[in-house]
Amino acid sequence: MRGTLRAICVSEARGIPKTPVTSAELRRDHGLAGDAHAGQWHRQVSLLDCRDIAEMRRALPGLDFGAFAENLAVEGLDLSSLGLGSLLRLGETAKIRISQIGKVCHNPCAISHKTGDCVMPRAGLFARVLTGGAIAVEDPVEVVRLVDRKRFQAVVLTISDSRSQGFAEDTAGPAVGQLLEKELAAHVYSIEVIPDEADVIADRLRHYCDGHSIDLVLTVGGTGFSPRDVTPEATRPLIQRFTAGLDEAMRRASASSVPTAILSRGVSGIRDQTLIINLPGAERAAVENIGTILPALEHGLEKLRGDPTECAEAIARGRHESS
Repeated sequence: MRGTLRAICVSEARGIPKTPVTSAELRRDHGLAGDAHAGQWHRQVSLLDCRDIAEMRRALPGLDFGAFAENLAVEGLDLSSLGLGSLLRLGETAKIRISQIGKVCHNPCAISHKTGDCVMPRAGLFARVLTGGAIAVEDPVEVVRLVDRKRFQAVVLTISDSRSQGFAEDTAGPAVGQLLEKELAAHVYSIEVIPDEADVIADRLRHYCDGHSIDLVLTVGGTGFSPRDVTPEATRPLIQRFTAGLDEAMRRASASSVPTAILSRGVSGIRDQTLIINLPGAERAAVENIGTILPALEHGLEKLRGDPTECAEAIARGRHESS
């Protein structure tokens, strides 16, 4: 898949339209040199499809590139097919990785007030810069790695003091990630190891639930009785709707072979459009727990994405497909 870079836009301040330039420098893990949105975060560069810009121009003729605060306008490439983790090459050397799809518009811009719509919140893409380099208008934009937009996106957070400090190897997190890829056909956007610190856990959960377009965040560890086991305490205040049935199913399945499984204090629930699930820290237990609920997760995640299908219809469809 290949397209063309039709515009490069920068601004010295946030909250204002960006100014088109003919060339610029993409800096590794920073963004466009001289742009206000560059920095150490996941939305270093923003992209729009020229077709979406043209659609808005029909309502407001004369809009210039940069009017939506986009950094890059791309033509000839279907940006709506790109999921998180997709890798793009711009020009000869620069590479960016898609890190967010759309955004929440807290302060509607002038265009939104005039038309009742703004293209960036619903169609904009955001990316981190993996490899820097010079870029110019009319440079090629090539998809180096495509992650289909339809795939579920998952993050695995292993919660462990010893593993985060390098005293022990994390085998549980990768094992859970492999199971999600194999059985759910999910794209595992990130696997991280963090300490048993409630504020750190809560910060990473908010980070992935509140801006990355992640469908599922799994925590592994910190659900027991030890004083340092604080994962449920960090998770519970962030959940808007609890999913107790998942917790009950996991504990019930584990308890049939390990009586102490009922001591797990893990919780699960929904934050906006992301499902958070606490898993135990042992590799076998974590894989067993998530494996128990996998048959129901696909339907649940589809509902979070807005699937209007009734649950009964989905069950009947599943039975038909398996027969």
